[in-house]
Amino acid sequence: MKRHLTALLALVAGLLALPAPAYASPAAATATAGTPASGQVLSPTPYMGWNTYYAFGGDPTEAEIKSTADFLVSSGLHDAGYQYVWIDGNWAAPTPRSAAGDLTPNPAQFPNGLKPLVDYIHSKGLKAGIYTDAGPYIPGKCGLGSHGYYQRDADQFAAWKFDAVKVDYLCGIAADLDPKTVYTEFAQALRNNASKRPMIFNLCNPVTSPDWGNYPEEQQSTYSWSYAPKIAQSWRTYTDVGFVDEIKFKDVLRNYDANARHPEAAGPGHFNDPDYLGPEHGMSDEEFRTQMTLWSVAAAPLIIGSDVTKLGKTSLSTLSDPDVLAINQDPAVVQAVRVGPAGTTETWVKRLANGDRAVVLLNRGDSPATLTTKASSVGLSGHRFTLKNAWTDEITESAGTISAAVPAHGAALFRVRPATGKLGLPHVVAGLPQVTKVGSDTVPAGSAPLVAGGDQAQVEVTVRNDGTQPVLTPQVELAVPAGWTARPLGNAPKLLGINNSATLAYTVTLPADAAPGNATVTAGTSYTVVGKGRLRQETATAIVVAPAAPHGDTVLSHHKWISATSGWMSPTVDNSVGGWSPISMLGQVYPTGIGVASPSTVRYYLGDQCSRLTATVGIDDAVRNVGPEGGTSTFQVIGDGKVLYDSGVVTRDDVHQADVDLTGVRVLDLVVGDAGDGGYNDRANWAGLDATC
Repeated sequence: MKRHLTALLALVAGLLALPAPAYASPAAATATAGTPASGQVLSPTPYMGWNTYYAFGGDPTEAEIKSTADFLVSSGLHDAGYQYVWIDGNWAAPTPRSAAGDLTPNPAQFPNGLKPLVDYIHSKGLKAGIYTDAGPYIPGKCGLGSHGYYQRDADQFAAWKFDAVKVDYLCGIAADLDPKTVYTEFAQALRNNASKRPMIFNLCNPVTSPDWGNYPEEQQSTYSWSYAPKIAQSWRTYTDVGFVDEIKFKDVLRNYDANARHPEAAGPGHFNDPDYLGPEHGMSDEEFRTQMTLWSVAAAPLIIGSDVTKLGKTSLSTLSDPDVLAINQDPAVVQAVRVGPAGTTETWVKRLANGDRAVVLLNRGDSPATLTTKASSVGLSGHRFTLKNAWTDEITESAGTISAAVPAHGAALFRVRPATGKLGLPHVVAGLPQVTKVGSDTVPAGSAPLVAGGDQAQVEVTVRNDGTQPVLTPQVELAVPAGWTARPLGNAPKLLGINNSATLAYTVTLPADAAPGNATVTAGTSYTVVGKGRLRQETATAIVVAPAAPHGDTVLSHHKWISATSGWMSPTVDNSVGGWSPISMLGQVYPTGIGVASPSTVRYYLGDQCSRLTATVGIDDAVRNVGPEGGTSTFQVIGDGKVLYDSGVVTRDDVHQADVDLTGVRVLDLVVGDAGDGGYNDRANWAGLDATC
């Protein structure tokens, strides 16, 4: 263990310290697939564009693709750098090859064929991408495969004038092929295409990720990094980041973490690929901004997965922010590494070509937090540092601490460099309002703030001065929803010195009839800087107001939950996850309950009103229709952060009975884990869920 830790620390130090030419030279990248004889590197920085898969599912059409190409230009996304229009799977005819052996597009989707469509894309100043699979076409299992036709298909894609090819592995794993062998053969075919056309090669092997079964290491997506940099411009590093119409924040973090395992594999012309961007596909604006932040510092290809023609102004602005894109497109193509331990809050740093550092303060948790790191920790030396917030464009000066108030599921992104010249505006961090107590109960760190009608909560705002000069008379004014009251506790200091902070608290009281849902509490923080006058920052936090607690004998699955998550798809009431069949375990059907996939948390507000919960927990019989792998989970009932019931590992051949004392429980969490073997085929059930209240 110590040896592995030492090696990891050495890698982090090396990535922070090495000059750009020593890290990854363009000459080293010329061996990748699709590099023309001239030695030109295809896409020296991460390529950008759009893909049909998440937007249009399995049936993209000529009209949809033309409309998207038009919008990329008219919206300014093309000017921002998004230039690839990528046709993903299911473009081929039901019988994908002609009698002569040529791939044939589906005439219902592409009545004019693909060549005129590619010409249209090119006429807009854009580039075109296409999809195939490294395995053979297998009727009933996978609809398009190039195995046995690699050179013929590469020649055809080049003749159609495509600029990029994504090569999947659904057919490859179905045919039990070796990924390295067949991908290397495909790369050679692309390089040797008859038209001598350079084409980007995106190696895509997500189906063999550990989430989906116990595959040999050399077949897994997590192994691609070991050979792909020599043959491809990019390679997928884990499974898909979501499903059509559903990309979840937790899966964004999962894919980012897998992608971060081998930063040394990335460099100019070749990139780790954590999958596509998902604005308005199930994440909040804040969560998508975090994905954009993480993908940018990861030097990842930026391919939009949503229907861009339907995106709102906030998403379009996030996608096209010039400072964020400049970090992604930095010519050194260094991938960010974590500084310090993994956890709910983390620091990531990316060394930029001019010596600046891109610093991410990441909050994975469910409550806001003020996060900090040191300039020395990210590889910079000196006594003064200029911080540019890449998202807000605010420029401040720090004496050595880099900090930010970061919302739940949020990320701050700074471009940091040593400061010179006159003193700049001090880096003052106005904290987000944070619920620290409800009644006499302390709110656990990292948990989502939750209040109910009639509650009295303590809300705190911490103000930090990380600048190079003191600030005077900091004050906080707290604005709450109509009908709520906010009373200050204590007095504000008259001066906030360098590297000092002050916490200002309020008692917030809710009316008994406070409406359930999200409520916003806003803090207006003001302070005086000599020579700059009175300055003000405004921060806001969404606080969940719980629905009414249950009364009497209650089928809890029929009561309104506060929140509910599922490893894939969404929790289903009175059916197994997905909603395709009634809850069934060991042949017995249960009329009520909740079906989820691991990992999962379902949260209810009980408000100290309940005394008992009974349930039957186990794995749904539907797993037997999939295969013998997977289908193991753990079940926990947690009251106000304390474990009240733990099932241990539950297999498909067992059910457990839970009988839990709920006396005094305010917030109830029903938690399902993957039992340590991943979430593959884990269809878990909370059957019954009868509460006495």
